Amino acid sequence: MTGGRRTLVTGISGQDGSILAEQLLAAGREVWGLVRGDGDLGAAGHLRDQVSLITGDLLEPDSLTAAVRALAPAELYHLAAPTYVPDSWMHPAHYATAIAGATATLLEAIAAHSPDTRLLVAASSDMFGEAPESPQNEDTPCRPRNPYATAKLAAHQLVGQLRRHAGLFACSAILYNHESERRAHRFVSRKITHAAAQIKLGLADELQLGDTSAIRDWSYAGDVMRGCRLILAQEHPRDYVLASGVAHTVQDFVDAAFAHVGLDPAEHVRIDAGLVRQPEHTLAVGDPRRARAELGWELEVSFEALVARMVDADLRALGARA
Repeated sequence: MTGGRRTLVTGISGQDGSILAEQLLAAGREVWGLVRGDGDLGAAGHLRDQVSLITGDLLEPDSLTAAVRALAPAELYHLAAPTYVPDSWMHPAHYATAIAGATATLLEAIAAHSPDTRLLVAASSDMFGEAPESPQNEDTPCRPRNPYATAKLAAHQLVGQLRRHAGLFACSAILYNHESERRAHRFVSRKITHAAAQIKLGLADELQLGDTSAIRDWSYAGDVMRGCRLILAQEHPRDYVLASGVAHTVQDFVDAAFAHVGLDPAEHVRIDAGLVRQPEHTLAVGDPRRARAELGWELEVSFEALVARMVDADLRALGARA
């Protein structure tokens, strides 16, 4: 493949990676995706003829080092990670290795084989946990509440340590909830939009949820990936919170989704006590002021437009199968 600056994306098969790859291709970049041996491109399947692939696995450090050594990319976006938080309680060692271990390997490989590579690691707002303040910014103390969040915090801290110690251009993008029509169905956002579409089309009658008063900070994934690109375009490496800065409840998401299809959620949404999680004492809301001031980053898709976009995609997909 010929083109512009060579860019490697881990996690290219997921929501974020596929959207980022589209943006990079539109900017004229030479895009490589790190994939496991089966070559499955998932959400990026439509880009198969436009990207190049290299084999690697988060649990196989030698494969990550080999990819960095072979490509020496100008930029590396490390988005790949197990993301389903409840599973981290059952497999904490796996999450620690796949998240913190893989990040450490990539940092070490860049230092040894490609020191000019600019690295962005996707950190998570989950690492703040029971932080002492809300909204959270880049300097807020972290008090993670689960193994996934602990692993993400370790990866984030490794980025800062290697940046200072080895002089790497390494940055963390601290990401809050961000969605699109490519979000997996196990996440509550897609569960809501899919159910609204099903009920509208007469394919279902109700949606079961847990605590609809839970607070989240939702943004459109395309806006967040654009923010990640802006981070690596800066003169100096620094960490940034990418968030809307606005608190919405799960009920807000439900109301927006059902309103978009002209339904009353009170007639269709049922609360399942078995799905209710322990209450969160700190509101998970990000403070994006640094990103706005230094990156010129602003959201282009509103919360309401995001929800409508997801519902419309589910309507099209379900209608095509009907």
